[in-house]
Amino acid sequence: MPADPALDLADHLPAAAPPPAGPWWRRAWRPIRDWGSTLLIGAALMHMVGQLRAPDLPEQAPDFALQTLEGETVRLSDLRGQTVVLNFWATWCAPCRMEIPSFTRFAADHPEIPVLGIATEGSVPALKAAKTTLGIGYPVLRADRATLAAYHIETLPTTVVVGPDGEVKSAHSGILTGPQLLLAVQ
Repeated sequence: MPADPALDLADHLPAAAPPPAGPWWRRAWRPIRDWGSTLLIGAALMHMVGQLRAPDLPEQAPDFALQTLEGETVRLSDLRGQTVVLNFWATWCAPCRMEIPSFTRFAADHPEIPVLGIATEGSVPALKAAKTTLGIGYPVLRADRATLAAYHIETLPTTVVVGPDGEVKSAHSGILTGPQLLLAVQ
């Protein structure tokens, strides 16, 4: 029995697409390049926004004397001669919590650069628990109102890099990644 031409499904299927032009590695590279460019531009924009939102600080970093969770006093002026990273954060701040692993790795990789986590609020027991839970590997200090006012802290997290001469090298509001932190201290 001859086949019914109306039932011939081959006539109703779309034509096969022609094979893509060029070698396989060039075709594979295109989406990687496009996504990579998008991520790089996004990171650059986030960094620029963080710089724009950063507090307007005086040329010289305001000195402070703050207590660690163990009760020791840390004075910024005692750290003269070293680059110092000040990271203002809070336990409830999700971006703060996200950047803590980068700061902990940085502190471990660069012991010559003190990293100080300055908690904007919280009791000593709550901050000790957060330090353990979050794996913070650098000293945590409790901020006072005078320090928060002197550094114009309105957005968390805010990171300030103080140079060896006590000058403010950079300030950034918002999450700071490891590579951004590395660039900020240089």
